[in-house]
Amino acid sequence: MKKIFILIFLFLSVSIFSQKEKSTNLGLTSLDELKMTIYDKDSSAIAVVLHEHANLYLDRDFDHDTRIDYYYRIKILDKAAFNLANVTINLYKKKKAINFRGITYNLSEGGFMQKTSLQKENVFTTKESENWSSKKFTMPNIKEGSVIEYSYSIISPYLGIPDWYFQSDIPKIKSEFDAAVLGNYQYNVRIIGFLKLDKDTPSVKKKCVFIEGAGHGDCLLYSYGMYNVPAFEEEDYMLSKKNYISRLSFDLKMFTSTRGVKEKYTTTWKEADHKLKKLFLNNQTSKKNYFKRRISDSILLSKNNLERAKKVYTFIQNHYTWDEQYWNIDEQVKDAFNNKVGSASEINLSLYNSLRAADIKTSLVILSTRNNGIPTTLFPVINDFNYVIVKAIIDGKTYFLDATNKYFPFGEIPVRCLNDRAREINFNEESNWVVLNPKVKTTRMTNAKLVLSENGELSGDLMIRRTGYYAFNHREKINTLSEEKYLENFESKSTDLEVDEYKVIGKDLLDKPTQEVFKITYPSDENMTDKYRINPFLFERIKNNPFKLKQRNYPVDFAYPKRNSFSLRLQIPENYTVTQLPKDVAFSLPNKGGNFVLKTVQKDNMINLYIRMNINKKTYSSEEYYALKEFFNQIVIAENSYITLKKK
Repeated sequence: MKKIFILIFLFLSVSIFSQKEKSTNLGLTSLDELKMTIYDKDSSAIAVVLHEHANLYLDRDFDHDTRIDYYYRIKILDKAAFNLANVTINLYKKKKAINFRGITYNLSEGGFMQKTSLQKENVFTTKESENWSSKKFTMPNIKEGSVIEYSYSIISPYLGIPDWYFQSDIPKIKSEFDAAVLGNYQYNVRIIGFLKLDKDTPSVKKKCVFIEGAGHGDCLLYSYGMYNVPAFEEEDYMLSKKNYISRLSFDLKMFTSTRGVKEKYTTTWKEADHKLKKLFLNNQTSKKNYFKRRISDSILLSKNNLERAKKVYTFIQNHYTWDEQYWNIDEQVKDAFNNKVGSASEINLSLYNSLRAADIKTSLVILSTRNNGIPTTLFPVINDFNYVIVKAIIDGKTYFLDATNKYFPFGEIPVRCLNDRAREINFNEESNWVVLNPKVKTTRMTNAKLVLSENGELSGDLMIRRTGYYAFNHREKINTLSEEKYLENFESKSTDLEVDEYKVIGKDLLDKPTQEVFKITYPSDENMTDKYRINPFLFERIKNNPFKLKQRNYPVDFAYPKRNSFSLRLQIPENYTVTQLPKDVAFSLPNKGGNFVLKTVQKDNMINLYIRMNINKKTYSSEEYYALKEFFNQIVIAENSYITLKKK
């Protein structure tokens, strides 16, 4: 959710000294920059930002609206970075972009600087939606070795300073942000990420503003910068990069009008709760009677509290189809109920009202999803939240509920909601932080009993049992795909695998494990030779280490602990003998963070292999990264070993 504040000035005469002069102009590209062929601090970089700068101030030429002058100069080192020449500027409602200027610099055969300018007719406007438009342009004459330099300005009548990202997916040599803000705006300024500022020089300019009828006012001058900024490298098992990428964030705290009236935007949580009720939830929390009339007596008259709550949950869960939206700007639970389609907020607000109609003690819990960033706990920031679920207390036990998915059991919430902490709101008392954790352990147990024939064919039985999130996610898959399509996908994961028979247990029992039983065959076109080898890790083998960075400054987040096990009973032909087995190994992560065990036992022509891998924590710190990286590296090595056979 993104709230945009409207800025209104009445009878205001402003003279912000000379802040505009701080804006960076074109023409700074040098021959040395053009001759650069590699960025010495990151030889793998396909491009590098030589300099970027934003300068914010009020512009009297546009009725004292907020103006931000943007400047960028980027070196293109590889054709893979040509997309950086395509620039899109998204504009909300009354925002507008002006003063587009751009130059592409190339080196001539004689070693001279060649310039190609961006033409005004090559800047296009696109209507994206009712509230959004965009300006687009492409820098001309792009080649490997080009330097592109461009600038533009955004004029906005809205109150609020956009985040400034010092870091991106390419390195930067110089990134700076300047702003002149009237003293009657108070912001909480946050530096997010793991990098430190190289320039941090806020100051106050006395009498920078004259307001008719009010006199002179002061300005707050912000000046921040980072130099030699490394690229942010994303990797598997991470929350939103917004949590870790180095950026500057301004949260409006208070605004004082020209008449001296103060309006607070971030105060106490008690005050924020009421804004959340009105703005985030659109006053849809008082529809108890509406849902009471639409829920059958067979549900509402159930005497057992837990049974009644589960029936309400199932009713809402099956009534709605989720439209894949988290939150809409104008939530309407009645319309959503009639249409049987709704956002996550509309569905869970319907659940909240329905549980209250069934006399179940409930409250709402707002959160930020894993792809949206972790909400700050320093002070209330309504914009941090984008999702709502329900908390129910039944016979002294607490349950967190989300009814968007028809295949999730009562008391479990989707992985997208497992994002550090959430905020419980009951509107009668001040809200409080709550931690969301899975109730059921997540495990996958795979058992295979196979026979290897002399013609090289493997055949036998396979059983896969899943609990927790493995079961929740898998149940959705097997219920939404036809059996033919599901088995086709299953066979495609292993070379030459064929499924001869298949059955599933627990497909519709949401609070039970899922269990699949297969009869499988790995056919072979050739008979076994005198020497033969086979990789026994046929299912869920870890072939590649997901952790490859030299240094990871942000934590590894698996979302939930998990346990995987695999056992194989392999019968080999009587006329073959075993010459090599996978080596038995056992290793652990520090601080009981997890372990891996591989054990193989042979007796006559029967080989029994067993694997267990435990990930005991949901989150591992950056300090634990190297151990985790080596842990998975050893697993890859262990599961890349073979059983070797020799004909007697």
